[in-house]
Amino acid sequence: MTETPLMAAQRALDPEDDAARLRFYGQLAESELVVLLDAEPEGETIAPRVFDLAEGRFVAVFDSEAALAAQVGAAPYAALPGHVLAAMLAGQGIGLAVNPQAEAAQLLAPDAVDWLAATLAHRPAEARARPEALHPPADLPAPLLSALDPALARAQGLAAAAYLARVVHSGCGDGHLLVFIDVADGAGDALARAVGRALTFSGQEGLALDVGFAASDDALAARLERVALRLDLVAPAADAPVQGAPGSDPQRPPRLRWAGVY
Repeated sequence: MTETPLMAAQRALDPEDDAARLRFYGQLAESELVVLLDAEPEGETIAPRVFDLAEGRFVAVFDSEAALAAQVGAAPYAALPGHVLAAMLAGQGIGLAVNPQAEAAQLLAPDAVDWLAATLAHRPAEARARPEALHPPADLPAPLLSALDPALARAQGLAAAAYLARVVHSGCGDGHLLVFIDVADGAGDALARAVGRALTFSGQEGLALDVGFAASDDALAARLERVALRLDLVAPAADAPVQGAPGSDPQRPPRLRWAGVY
């Protein structure tokens, strides 16, 4: 089975390596997780299968349908982003068993899930500013770029492209700016929060990355085209699965039904 980014992050985990743990949590938050269910979804309600282990109570999640099939066989499931699942499980006293039968299986205790949900709950601050000068990006830490990869991968189809540039704001010094072009209706907040998560899990304290939005015919887009690094966000293929299964719409997360838990 091809190793996924989440599998690689699991395999690289080291209890003494804070950076590796942050990379794992960041990848977990951005990955689409396949959640093992007790029964087929009922509308927007799902019933995750809960396992009582010596370490506590856990929901089993996998990083692909193939991984679930290989480890469990045919079973009902729902797929949803890790950050959505963490928010849903927070405060329930239930942890995550990630790829539980794989070589790099990982148990996230309930308090770790609560920590992840609380960390992800922080919203980026909003500000309005026009850049005074734009330059090619420079000196961005490699951990930040690595953390941005899964966030931008999930942004495919939500914007036409993104530009990364070094920016100078009047009276505010310089920094870096990531501008999304031709953003889909209602997707701006999700994109800003995805970048915020990337910053959080990059491990780069005090680092800031401004996020902006522009239309392709805006003057700002033309300025960025001349100096910035362009990142194309290819829309999903026309034959990709149509949204509608529980967890596929980030604006409508599925409701949990705990069969036999309480």
